[in-house]
Amino acid sequence: MPSQPTPFLTANWRDLVLLSYEADPGVLARYLPRGVELDTWEGKHLISIVGLHFRDTRVLGIPLPLYRSYPQVNLRFYVRRRAEEQWRRGVVFIKQIVPHQLIAMVARLAYQEKFAFAPVRHSVESVPDSGNVRRVSYQWSSRQEWNRMSVSVSGEPELSGEGSLQEYIAERYYGYNQQRNGSTLEYRVAHPRWRIWCASNPELSCNVAKVYGTEFAESLGGQPFSAFAAEGSGVTVYQGVIPTLH
Repeated sequence: MPSQPTPFLTANWRDLVLLSYEADPGVLARYLPRGVELDTWEGKHLISIVGLHFRDTRVLGIPLPLYRSYPQVNLRFYVRRRAEEQWRRGVVFIKQIVPHQLIAMVARLAYQEKFAFAPVRHSVESVPDSGNVRRVSYQWSSRQEWNRMSVSVSGEPELSGEGSLQEYIAERYYGYNQQRNGSTLEYRVAHPRWRIWCASNPELSCNVAKVYGTEFAESLGGQPFSAFAAEGSGVTVYQGVIPTLH
């Protein structure tokens, strides 16, 4: 019986903002690891820019004294892999931006993921004269230029519906990454189902070409196909394995 992967990182992920856009599958295919295929939502290929706030971060069970709480912004798209007679639905990251060089370095070493270091800010602010509306925002700097994503939310979050677009985007329990030797790393991400806010007034103000490359400028240049926020939860990211690919 194969051994079970060991938890590598545990944390609370909170205040997630997820803005999703239609993308060119030809562009996404350039980033596709071997053995996985592009996933679609009703025939559409989506790419998402996601802001989230890490709290109580631990690596191999050890708290990181100076790095327990920090925001992150990532760009990802959606894939699937057939394993054990079922589909494993996951994500591939284009870039993950964190505000600490050490975190970026450890993540690159452990998973060979595309982590980058840059200042990142996170805020949740009440909107004046609007009742209980709150504005959830993430900002990140690239070459002294600040980029921003934000949404407005109100009321209480609710669990995403079975078969919904929110479930398709948020409930992803595997990550995939191509290693330097051409193999594919698969790692499991465990968390309970998230409660979701439908968002209003989504904003993405970003120099996409500078931060992510010109090939994503058209996809991320228009209105999002989907915009919502998630309450988040405790999360466990397991150590990666090299799966047997057929």
